[in-house]
Amino acid sequence: MERFSREKKTKKSDFLSNTLICSSSYVLLHASRKTFSNVKVSISAQWTPSIQNDSSIAFSPGETWEDNRLFEDEKQATLFLGALDSIFLFSYAVGLYLSGVIGDRVNLRYVLCFGLCGSAAVEFMFGTLTEWLHIYNIYLYCGLWVLNGLLQSAVWPCVVAVMGNWFGKTGRGFVFGLWSACASVGNILGAFLASSVLKYGYEYAFLVTSVVQFAGGVVVFFGLLTSPKEVGLSLESETGLSPVETDTDSHRPLMSDEEDEVEAYSRRCPSLQQPDEPLEESVQAISFFQAFCLPGVLPYSLAYACLKLVNYSFFFWLPFYLSNNYGWKEAEADRLSVWYDVGGIIGGTVQGLISDYMGKRAPVLASSLALAMAALVGYSRSPNDQLINAVLLAVTGFFIGGPSNMISSAISADLGRQEALRGSQEALATVTGIVDGTGSIGAAGGQYLVSLIESKLGWMCVFYFFIVMTGGSIVFITPLLLKELRAMWRDRLALRRQL
Repeated sequence: MERFSREKKTKKSDFLSNTLICSSSYVLLHASRKTFSNVKVSISAQWTPSIQNDSSIAFSPGETWEDNRLFEDEKQATLFLGALDSIFLFSYAVGLYLSGVIGDRVNLRYVLCFGLCGSAAVEFMFGTLTEWLHIYNIYLYCGLWVLNGLLQSAVWPCVVAVMGNWFGKTGRGFVFGLWSACASVGNILGAFLASSVLKYGYEYAFLVTSVVQFAGGVVVFFGLLTSPKEVGLSLESETGLSPVETDTDSHRPLMSDEEDEVEAYSRRCPSLQQPDEPLEESVQAISFFQAFCLPGVLPYSLAYACLKLVNYSFFFWLPFYLSNNYGWKEAEADRLSVWYDVGGIIGGTVQGLISDYMGKRAPVLASSLALAMAALVGYSRSPNDQLINAVLLAVTGFFIGGPSNMISSAISADLGRQEALRGSQEALATVTGIVDGTGSIGAAGGQYLVSLIESKLGWMCVFYFFIVMTGGSIVFITPLLLKELRAMWRDRLALRRQL
């Protein structure tokens, strides 16, 4: 019994360490990804000669504006920055479709480490090395950003799959809603890191975040446990999970203390097992097409395509918008933009908790998206006041970032562990890749449209565009919403009959 107590403490320690590693890895990834949006004003100044003539821009000895002139004016530079965002997201989307399939077939630790370290190296070359060597080339920037999107796509499906291996169905909305806030925490960390070193040059913002991300990839390689099985714990006997957990069963998370200690200890001892016990059936990965045809995958993927367009537009363009529209300093705009992520953290956690209590995701999602449309109208008319802007940003992040976190984490985990997968097939990483990949395709097309609409019609029309796309998300989940509302009504009628 003393030995079992030690093993149980080890189990909890492994759980906590893996949760921390998974969270930290995506925090660092988003911190480095956020750097590009935080330094767009500085990059535009470096690439545009008319801006560089400003006496506030420092030149290195012997450098002239002809050495790095890429664009004639700021509008052309802004369009190229939007094109880079779209290039990144298109390659990221393609990579998500591939990495989800690979993640279900290859050790998740290797795929995750490769994505983190490779992306850190590419970002160092893009933002730091090219500036140090004075290499300014449009095609080089595009090629590096395509590679960066492919490498970063390996991270999210893998961390969701690892967390899905360690958590059961119970409380998944709250747990994943809270845990998926690591993306927003990364955005906040990236904003503060970039603003703290921006005075030395934008290349140092890329340097700091890429080095920290590379170190995180090394920690993942040596410290991550992708499944309880790696420490000798059976998914079925230790966690209450079958090889493929389905949402129709009653499940509990790994950290449950309700199991019979003596029975659990006897299961751990091979000598106490029956000699003729059949071997566990090997888990086979589901095909991409089968995963795409699973119930709920297509509507949630299309809804996420619209929602991620809006969410990532705030991610990529918010500091640029605050600086250009209100005339605030770039460092001030970077720090103010974190309030959107603060709202997203709270929104994802609260809405996940409510969806757990209701036992339904779609009603919570649709309600939040409807309120998000109103929040966008309010924020588009924000006055030139940093306090009011911060409050409106937090509210907007609550109703947009919250649903985005729910779809990309808790709902993706639900879809990858549903009744249609009963048997010996694994699809969590594949389904996550499909949902997030489809969302990234929508976000990719949106980034160039944002820069195009802004240059032709102004920022107010950009916000109208966001409102329309948010309404599109509601349209795509409407069939699922009606289905869940009918189910809730039937359950209520059945309860009344029993009373």
